[in-house]
Amino acid sequence: MENDKRLHELEALREAAEADRRSLMDRLNRREPGDTIVGAESGLRLVFERINMVAPLDVPVLILGDTGSGKEIIARAIHVRSNRAQGAFIRVNCGAIPAGLIDSQLFGHEKGSFTGATETRKGWFERADGGTLFLDEVGELPLEAQVRLLRILQDGWLERVGSQKPIHVNVRIVAATHRDLAAEVTMRTFREDLWYRLSVFPIRLPALRERPEDIPALARHFAQLAARQFGLKPVMPTAEDIGLLSSYQWPGNVRELSSVIDRAAILGGGTRLEIAAALGILDGQSIAPPQPERPVKQDASAAQSELKTLDDVQREHIIATLASLHGRIDGPHGAAGRLGVHPSTLRAKMRRLKIQWRPFRTRA
Repeated sequence: MENDKRLHELEALREAAEADRRSLMDRLNRREPGDTIVGAESGLRLVFERINMVAPLDVPVLILGDTGSGKEIIARAIHVRSNRAQGAFIRVNCGAIPAGLIDSQLFGHEKGSFTGATETRKGWFERADGGTLFLDEVGELPLEAQVRLLRILQDGWLERVGSQKPIHVNVRIVAATHRDLAAEVTMRTFREDLWYRLSVFPIRLPALRERPEDIPALARHFAQLAARQFGLKPVMPTAEDIGLLSSYQWPGNVRELSSVIDRAAILGGGTRLEIAAALGILDGQSIAPPQPERPVKQDASAAQSELKTLDDVQREHIIATLASLHGRIDGPHGAAGRLGVHPSTLRAKMRRLKIQWRPFRTRA
């Protein structure tokens, strides 16, 4: 147990040093990682307006949104537009801190305050002094830590573990959660007074499925990032690629889209984006987890008529590929190679989807 605590302490010190280094480099290079929000002029327009409205005001902000929807990007955007932009921006994932170390990590500790505390350590609040502390998944905090957080929000004072000496910090709190905190308050797993303090200015971040108009711009953005990261020639998604991406529901939100584009870029090797293969469409096995049921916002019959089945999407994609290659299936320039599957797999898929090969071949 002692070794585990010490290991966590060393890891925390390493993360703190890295956070300080990133903050310094961002300021030296005058980079503003939160200044570019893809979708600011379309699906996120209202979110962007709220960011600009609240950023200059030194009040807590609560960002609400599904996992993977981009809450940290919004938090960074608030920071770089605030009067604290020259200060540190530190992100803390409240759900990733072991319960026994939360107080030490957030508020710091004195040397000898517990077994393994071989040196005095500043917590994340002190390290973020003069800047912004982003508390991601704040709903995961235990009630005891919520009490101490409430005090900081009220008067800016904290005490390190093992000390009764109050320390004043000047920190802006931006919190985020995917939970329904109002329901958590009702269940008494989240403090009502803390909820009111944090929700002075809530910002709801819509899921990607609620703003499909942003998918083309996001796909191009991630394609550029993937090319740079993997040292590949930049390849932009085609209209056909965008069609496939737009037909998908994205349960993992923007984070999942980024992963799919990365995978498509790797599979394409710098010559194309293998979107269908990256989505797992061609082998009939989607990489996505089961979709949760969602309330229907429009007339059910109209919604049903707009939705395509997975077979429809696969059929259209295979037909478009065959048409562009005049029905050629085998060889390096055949449809199987383009789609990233074995020719026999593609033929089996065509038989199951009742796709005729000859009409495309006669167009050659």
